[in-house]
Amino acid sequence: MQNPVTVIQSVRLDDENDTLVLLDQTVLPNETNFLELKEMEDIWDAIYQLKVRGAPAIGIAAAYGAYLGAKKSTAETYEALFADFKKVKDYLATSRPTAVNLFWALNRMEDRFKQEAGKSVAEVKAALKEESEAIRAEDEKICEAIGEHALSLLEPGWGLLTHCNAGTIATAKYGTALAPIYLGQEKGYDFKVYADETRPLLQGARLTAWELQQAGVDVTLICDNMASIVMKEGKIQAVLVGCDRVAANGDAANKIGTSGVAILAKHYNIPFYVCAPLSTIDLECQTGDDIHIELRPSEEITTKWYEQSMAPEGVQTYNPAFDVTDHSLITGIVTEKGIAYAPYTESLSEMFKK
Repeated sequence: MQNPVTVIQSVRLDDENDTLVLLDQTVLPNETNFLELKEMEDIWDAIYQLKVRGAPAIGIAAAYGAYLGAKKSTAETYEALFADFKKVKDYLATSRPTAVNLFWALNRMEDRFKQEAGKSVAEVKAALKEESEAIRAEDEKICEAIGEHALSLLEPGWGLLTHCNAGTIATAKYGTALAPIYLGQEKGYDFKVYADETRPLLQGARLTAWELQQAGVDVTLICDNMASIVMKEGKIQAVLVGCDRVAANGDAANKIGTSGVAILAKHYNIPFYVCAPLSTIDLECQTGDDIHIELRPSEEITTKWYEQSMAPEGVQTYNPAFDVTDHSLITGIVTEKGIAYAPYTESLSEMFKK
């Protein structure tokens, strides 16, 4: 059997060369291109332009970026180094407003910096490197745990629908929503996966279909507006999605189109599971109404994937990158600590106590 987890590492640190190495997800599946980024402006751009994407991968990239920014500082005192670090941290935080992992990782790096108060500049820089590497290593273990918990909800031979890309290239390894698929592959579950293309940036078509095919998984690509018919025809027994932010009440922000899939799943009585590491759960955000939804450029709809424009020149567009799935549509939220069920205001809070 093929190794079910692709060996490609989408985010890594080349510390010797002061470089962040990223798999450029904007050119997949036609090119496998790794970017070697040294400047903060280039790291910011890679996050904003979705060259690195997926909430955990964004967090890992931001942590490495914060470390590299501090490493390059010529400051000679703790206080001066912190000032330089803070500029980098605040700058990277402006790249994407919705993915909570971005802020979680940057805040964790700042917390570690403060824990090193009184130490030399060299010691602080070493601690920041250690923390950034820990964030990556922990994510790999978290994804595997999410996969094990989610797999306990599934039966061999099931048809599974997923939206966007929450796979190994969106994380340190395994992914979140795709983790149970990879682990099931190892155990001979023979899942039949249907991947929504996920307009307008086609993360399902370009990324999910690519990485599952690379891993030897039975995957079928469908257009977003085909989800209803495959559900009606009985091809889908469960829906698995990742997310960028979960509110305290269980509302979950994920790639645009996810809430529509959840509504369809509810209609056809199909369980709908959100796979989310605890770092994605924001207990200070009370409901989905409090989640800022990023608006993206009109070109992503009209011209990005076409030789010629597929819309009238000058037509108005509305291009939100995410929507919020109401907690009432979510069967369960799978975390590395277990599965949370309604009422989520209670179960999500309990997850942090485990």
